[in-house]
Amino acid sequence: MRYYIVIPSHNEEAFIALTLQSLVEQTVLPSKIVVVNDNSTDKTATIVLEFASKYPFITLVNKTSDAIHLPGSKVIQAFQAGYETVDENYDLIVKADADLIFPNYYFETVIFHFQSDAKIGMAGGFAYIEKNGEFILENLTDKDHIRGAFKAYRKETFKQIGGLRPAMGWDTVDELLCKFYNWKVVTDSTLKVKHLKPTGANYNKTARFKQGEAFYTLGYGFWITAIASAKLALMKKKPLLFFDYIKGFWMAKKSNKTMLVTAEQGKFIRKYRLKKMKEKLF
Repeated sequence: MRYYIVIPSHNEEAFIALTLQSLVEQTVLPSKIVVVNDNSTDKTATIVLEFASKYPFITLVNKTSDAIHLPGSKVIQAFQAGYETVDENYDLIVKADADLIFPNYYFETVIFHFQSDAKIGMAGGFAYIEKNGEFILENLTDKDHIRGAFKAYRKETFKQIGGLRPAMGWDTVDELLCKFYNWKVVTDSTLKVKHLKPTGANYNKTARFKQGEAFYTLGYGFWITAIASAKLALMKKKPLLFFDYIKGFWMAKKSNKTMLVTAEQGKFIRKYRLKKMKEKLF
């Protein structure tokens, strides 16, 4: 299976070479890697061009956007700028961050999963972060969720869910829409990806309100939002984040923020979330 990788990047000179090196050492090489240099002020572009001179399947796309880093919109707009440069001759499309080290068998294994079942729409491994000199599981999400840092989609699935939304919650709505359209989401615990920069390290308080806004635009409703907010705040070991998330939810509701899903999809999502919660409780 042919796979293309699009990597949004902003000031990633400390990590991008490690990411690209891990990709050019894959046992099954990507057909294309597009790195989107989004308004970087460091040597990100120079490093990518050095790799591109050695590996013709690597290309650089320059994009200028706002310097403000809000989760969701900026990174997906950069992804879209890269995606628009590729052709349709792929089986899998991958969105990857610029601060990762993939094991060299990562995409060979991902392809094996997709080939094993035509109903698998998404597949991926798990993120590991460095703590006290060793890499440990970045335990921010459920074991059946693929982190936004590395998402691999079957082409048909990617098209059916309408691509990626440039908003906070994009890496949740994609999986929920997969399930809505009866695609499977597969995670593989043997695929350990080193995540070199902790998630959300640069987010400010405004960005934290965005998480609550995302819960609203995903169609969760208040009670599911409250439970999801409490769980996420506890997983991050910052209980007071709960209040930021709830405030973000009410701000979005008051301003009648545009939903990421249709009414039918929202109904499915609430039913699915309640079912998952009941399974964990009982």
